[in-house]
Amino acid sequence: MHIRMNWAAISFDWNHVRAFLATVEEGSLSAAARALGSTQPTLGRQIAQLQDELGVTLFQRVGRSLTPTPAALDLAGHVREMGEAATRLSLAATGQSQSVEGRVRITASQMYSVHLLPPIVARLRAEYPLLRLEVVASDSLSDLRRREADIAIRNARPTDNDLIARLIREDAAQLYAHDSYLERLGPVRGPADMGGAEFIGFSDSTPLIERLQKRGFPVSEANFHVGADNHLANWALACAGLGIGIVPTSVGDAAPGMRQVLPETRPFLFPIWLVAPQELRTSRRVRAVFDRLADALAGREENAGPGANALDAPRRGA
Repeated sequence: MHIRMNWAAISFDWNHVRAFLATVEEGSLSAAARALGSTQPTLGRQIAQLQDELGVTLFQRVGRSLTPTPAALDLAGHVREMGEAATRLSLAATGQSQSVEGRVRITASQMYSVHLLPPIVARLRAEYPLLRLEVVASDSLSDLRRREADIAIRNARPTDNDLIARLIREDAAQLYAHDSYLERLGPVRGPADMGGAEFIGFSDSTPLIERLQKRGFPVSEANFHVGADNHLANWALACAGLGIGIVPTSVGDAAPGMRQVLPETRPFLFPIWLVAPQELRTSRRVRAVFDRLADALAGREENAGPGANALDAPRRGA
């Protein structure tokens, strides 16, 4: 049954809503102005008028940047649906209603962003040329609920029940060192022979030390003379022959001059989770990227097709 529109309840201008959504999506007035082909003063006036029309504060100035208020974040989902509806209308008018376009932010660790994502992003761009894909390379956890990213690749199960979380598979890591360092270290037959080895650490290497000790490695802080808080820098130090580092086998096995220190030992396993906010079930572009990421990370991309959607039967964060 057709529901009549309550025209009196619509008390805002679409151009003002468009300015608001672009600012939330792009992260700043200047970026939104570039995306819309407008100017910062124009967008600032439109957002101020929308605040007056709705009677709510949408942004707060923190330093030199604008931060969405809780009310703005609540409204953003509804406004995004309006934006997508407007996009569908435009596409339908040109016979392209099935296209997938717009920006999708994917956040992943620095190591995954550099070594895992580029070929996947290339395939996504080939399949969906109207997508704008942004990789947020960070070892800190981006806040998906605040839309710092649309999709996250994480190595721990999220604890937020408002997120969709799917366990894709387990990844494997091993200890690697450069040939030059292994020559200096001498022959090792097992973890017990590693008491004098040098490891590449972090500012706090305690978790790594504890994990190694559980595997029978007689190591302590005395084994960690060089380190970095950046995983890429950490790996670069290992590749320079300064000690032993731990990385996914897909990265270590492909690095020239690097070898597994104890290839016979069982690998260090850690999960790969694909995560997105619940409300993004309704976003066609995010659903498409989520599905292709799930297929690629699981190693089944050759079978990827328009079948069951990865967002339809998620394992939810607990």
